[in-house]
Amino acid sequence: MTADTPSVGDLVHDSRTESVGEFRGTSGPYWSLRPVVGGTEWEADPEDVRPADPAERLRAKTARANARSHGALL
Repeated sequence: MTADTPSVGDLVHDSRTESVGEFRGTSGPYWSLRPVVGGTEWEADPEDVRPADPAERLRAKTARANARSHGALL
């Protein structure tokens, strides 16, 4: 991993999918991202990924809290 590689658990924005995901690690030349409310990981080109901005992090954390409150996420 390079200095630019996020830490596991960091929230990042994938511009290709317009989604915020949780960084899970590397898979060959790609980064593995997971939806913040759970679900199937996807692979993203590191060139398409940037750190999530404060508003995106807040929305993601709110979505995670809402999913937990409905029992959709443990």
